[in-house]
Amino acid sequence: MSKNSRLPGFYKHTLDERADVVAGWADLTPAEHAALLGEEGLPTELADKLIENAVGIYGLPLGIAVNFQVNGQDVLVPMAIEEPSVIAGVSFAAKLVRAGGGFRTGSDEPEMIGQIQVLDLDDLPAARAAVLDHEDELLDIAARSDRVITKLGGGPRGLDARMLDNTPVGPMLIVHLIFDCRDAMGANMVNTACEQLAAPIERITGGRVGLRILSNLADRRLARAECTIPPEALAFGEYSGEQVLDGIVEAWAFAAADPYRAATHNKGIMNGIDAVVIATGNDWRAIEAGAHAYAARSGRYTSLTAWQKDNKGNLSGKLEMPVAVGIVGGSTRVHPTTQAVLKILNVKTARELAEIVVSVGLAQNLAAIRALATEGIQKGHMTLHARQIAIAAGAEGEQVMAVAERMQTEGNINPEHAEAILSELKK
Repeated sequence: MSKNSRLPGFYKHTLDERADVVAGWADLTPAEHAALLGEEGLPTELADKLIENAVGIYGLPLGIAVNFQVNGQDVLVPMAIEEPSVIAGVSFAAKLVRAGGGFRTGSDEPEMIGQIQVLDLDDLPAARAAVLDHEDELLDIAARSDRVITKLGGGPRGLDARMLDNTPVGPMLIVHLIFDCRDAMGANMVNTACEQLAAPIERITGGRVGLRILSNLADRRLARAECTIPPEALAFGEYSGEQVLDGIVEAWAFAAADPYRAATHNKGIMNGIDAVVIATGNDWRAIEAGAHAYAARSGRYTSLTAWQKDNKGNLSGKLEMPVAVGIVGGSTRVHPTTQAVLKILNVKTARELAEIVVSVGLAQNLAAIRALATEGIQKGHMTLHARQIAIAAGAEGEQVMAVAERMQTEGNINPEHAEAILSELKK
């Protein structure tokens, strides 16, 4: 039976009720259900093995974005994030996108780039030629560095060499190893392969190898998402569909032209992306680094998305960026909650996960610039912000909503006012 990610009124349920719905959707085991609720999450014994100097475990709220349809398949998307309004925003945007058939996605092969820095060279062109002449030999060495990934169909795919003629320490040759990581993010396997190539490259070039490390500008591992939304689906309140559509395109044009705006525009995209990457146990810092480097690839920092009116009058959106994520290895293999999250997503490959991730990024961007171009970003955001202020002031249970709603009604949302309201309620 096909599953439907449209869950009207999902937000109205209690936390336990929502967890039950998701557990039923994904057919979670009792242990996985408990991990979702944080009852049997990461044990301290394991935390102590994962990092140095562990003293405890830090928790983040884990929520579910609904309404997503990616390549015709309905998806519930777990997101770990502390910022209010993000999950509501992407869920609403995904509902708008459903009106145009959902997200259409694609992705490149999961190829990462390992970099090997070669110094003390008298003749860069000759050294580069020598490396390329020995490509087959070097790729064979790299393949032997991880025989398991090679058996799975991954492994080294090619070599390139870039000449940096003028750096602060003089000329250097940068050898690029292209490595297919299959369903892993691949940092460890790429770094290991680069280490294995150091001595042979020194022998071939006569130079000295310095750094051997992967690049987080994973521009051979791009994921892309597109959507089309009819203008009538965008209309609300006093705003016509055409007004909203034009406002969204104008908001994007601002980000496309101005790096100061683009930085905040892209931060909004990463609000959605990081939350899924964290929930799936992947390296969100690597994704951030790659995204922002990719946004500046032309020499000027700009928007990662593109929005326009198509020839049929619909709103058309696109997002393409590096998304190097894995579903095996690292914490994805050992963290109980991450395992439950991946089961909810029901992804079979790292590429499927990357395509969902980039769809969430496009949805979050749509939600943000739609709000900015119409009623302003604060209306929805401040509702949840007011709840946080109320909780910080000491409100509990039903007091939280009572304090938050009164602060909003009175247009005065700050800790002192929350404490005053709470004091009145207690009297």
